[in-house]
Amino acid sequence: MSNDSCLSAGKPATPVHPRHFATDMATLEREAVVEPYRAPGPGGQRKNRKETAVRLTHTPSGITVVASERRSQAQNRDIAFERLIKKLAQLNRPRKRRIPTRPSASAIRKQQEHKEKLSQKKRLRLKSSVSHELD
Repeated sequence: MSNDSCLSAGKPATPVHPRHFATDMATLEREAVVEPYRAPGPGGQRKNRKETAVRLTHTPSGITVVASERRSQAQNRDIAFERLIKKLAQLNRPRKRRIPTRPSASAIRKQQEHKEKLSQKKRLRLKSSVSHELD
């Protein structure tokens, strides 16, 4: 899924999914496209002739998950569906609103004290440079 459509002015770079996605297996099996393929990595002849890895693409959301850990396509398919359910559940979770907070009174006081110390240093520098110019 490309991010080009999400880069318009004033919008976040991450895709926003306003709708709620179903996470039950019956619905997911209808909505997801299952692609078996040959798993990468070592394994020799047995691995090279069997398409045991599984790639699931959830068409409504555009999410893709992959599972290639097991030697069985059925086990990899189950693992991929578990991962897809986990990602969809994360998308379905409502985002928490940020509560704007103000700095505490003690934090403001510390900032003011720090600024006062810096201004004292600057005032001392000015006094010493003026006295050197008079000499």
